[in-house]
Amino acid sequence: MSHFAKVDSDNIVTDVIVAELDFITSGAVGDADSWLQTSYNKSIRKNFAGVGYKYDSDRDAFISPQPYPSWLLIEETCEWQSPVAYPEGDSLYLWDEPTTDWVYVA
Repeated sequence: MSHFAKVDSDNIVTDVIVAELDFITSGAVGDADSWLQTSYNKSIRKNFAGVGYKYDSDRDAFISPQPYPSWLLIEETCEWQSPVAYPEGDSLYLWDEPTTDWVYVA
Protein backbone atom coordinates (compact mmCIF):
# COMPACT_ATOMS: atom_id res chain seq x y z
CA MET A 1 0.00 0.00 0.00
CA SER A 2 1.13 3.52 -0.77
CA HIS A 3 -0.08 7.03 -0.10
CA PHE A 4 -1.52 9.11 -2.95
CA ALA A 5 -2.48 12.77 -3.05
CA LYS A 6 -5.23 14.06 -5.32
CA VAL A 7 -4.39 17.43 -6.87
CA ASP A 8 -6.89 19.74 -8.54
CA SER A 9 -6.37 21.85 -11.68
CA ASP A 10 -4.47 24.44 -9.59
CA ASN A 11 -2.18 21.70 -8.20
CA ILE A 12 -3.69 22.02 -4.72
CA VAL A 13 -3.99 18.78 -2.74
CA THR A 14 -7.65 18.00 -2.04
CA ASP A 15 -7.34 14.48 -0.63
CA VAL A 16 -4.75 11.95 0.56
CA ILE A 17 -5.48 8.22 0.62
CA VAL A 18 -3.78 4.87 1.13
CA ALA A 19 -4.20 2.60 -1.86
CA GLU A 20 -2.55 0.17 -4.23
CA LEU A 21 -1.21 1.65 -7.48
CA ASP A 22 -3.53 -0.55 -9.56
CA PHE A 23 -6.54 0.92 -7.71
CA ILE A 24 -5.42 4.43 -8.70
CA THR A 25 -4.70 3.49 -12.32
CA SER A 26 -7.97 1.55 -12.65
CA GLY A 27 -9.94 4.79 -12.63
CA ALA A 28 -11.85 3.78 -9.50
CA VAL A 29 -11.02 7.16 -7.95
CA GLY A 30 -11.34 9.26 -11.09
CA ASP A 31 -8.61 10.54 -13.37
CA ALA A 32 -5.37 8.73 -12.48
CA ASP A 33 -3.38 11.75 -13.67
CA SER A 34 -4.72 13.80 -10.77
CA TRP A 35 -3.21 11.39 -8.20
CA LEU A 36 0.46 11.60 -7.19
CA GLN A 37 2.31 9.31 -4.85
CA THR A 38 3.56 10.80 -1.59
CA SER A 39 5.69 9.36 1.20
CA TYR A 40 5.93 9.83 4.98
CA ASN A 41 9.70 9.34 4.86
CA LYS A 42 10.09 12.09 2.24
CA SER A 43 11.71 9.69 -0.22
CA ILE A 44 9.65 11.16 -3.06
CA ARG A 45 8.35 14.67 -3.69
CA LYS A 46 10.30 16.05 -0.71
CA ASN A 47 7.35 16.26 1.74
CA PHE A 48 4.36 14.15 2.68
CA ALA A 49 1.33 15.78 1.06
CA GLY A 50 -1.47 17.24 3.12
CA VAL A 51 -4.80 18.76 2.15
CA GLY A 52 -4.13 22.36 1.15
CA TYR A 53 -0.54 21.70 0.10
CA LYS A 54 0.52 22.68 -3.41
CA TYR A 55 2.28 20.37 -5.83
CA ASP A 56 5.13 22.20 -7.55
CA SER A 57 5.94 20.28 -10.73
CA ASP A 58 9.18 22.21 -11.37
CA ARG A 59 10.53 21.09 -7.99
CA ASP A 60 8.58 17.79 -8.02
CA ALA A 61 7.58 18.59 -4.45
CA PHE A 62 4.59 19.02 -2.19
CA ILE A 63 4.81 22.37 -0.39
CA SER A 64 2.73 23.33 2.62
CA PRO A 65 0.97 26.70 2.68
CA GLN A 66 3.30 29.52 3.69
CA PRO A 67 2.70 30.02 7.43
CA TYR A 68 3.69 33.71 7.47
CA PRO A 69 4.62 36.21 4.75
CA SER A 70 8.13 36.68 6.17
CA TRP A 71 9.02 32.98 6.10
CA LEU A 72 11.28 31.74 3.30
CA LEU A 73 11.08 28.55 1.26
CA ILE A 74 14.20 26.42 1.58
CA GLU A 75 14.84 25.05 -1.91
CA GLU A 76 16.56 21.82 -0.85
CA THR A 77 13.72 20.67 1.41
CA CYS A 78 10.77 22.74 0.11
CA GLU A 79 9.93 23.58 3.72
CA TRP A 80 9.26 27.02 5.18
CA GLN A 81 11.76 28.57 7.58
CA SER A 82 11.42 31.61 9.79
CA PRO A 83 13.86 34.46 9.13
CA VAL A 84 14.96 34.20 12.79
CA ALA A 85 16.01 30.88 14.31
CA TYR A 86 13.78 29.37 16.99
CA PRO A 87 15.31 30.09 20.43
CA GLU A 88 17.20 27.24 22.08
CA GLY A 89 16.09 25.68 25.35
CA ASP A 90 12.92 24.16 26.72
CA SER A 91 10.77 27.29 26.67
CA LEU A 92 7.80 27.71 24.33
CA TYR A 93 7.76 30.53 21.78
CA LEU A 94 5.24 31.62 19.16
CA TRP A 95 5.99 33.48 15.97
CA ASP A 96 4.98 37.16 15.94
CA GLU A 97 4.70 38.35 12.34
CA PRO A 98 4.51 42.13 13.09
CA THR A 99 7.90 42.01 14.82
CA THR A 100 9.20 39.07 12.74
CA ASP A 101 10.51 37.44 15.89
CA TRP A 102 9.72 34.71 18.40
CA VAL A 103 7.74 35.73 21.49
CA TYR A 104 8.16 33.86 24.77
CA VAL A 105 5.00 32.04 25.93
CA ALA A 106 6.08 29.69 28.72
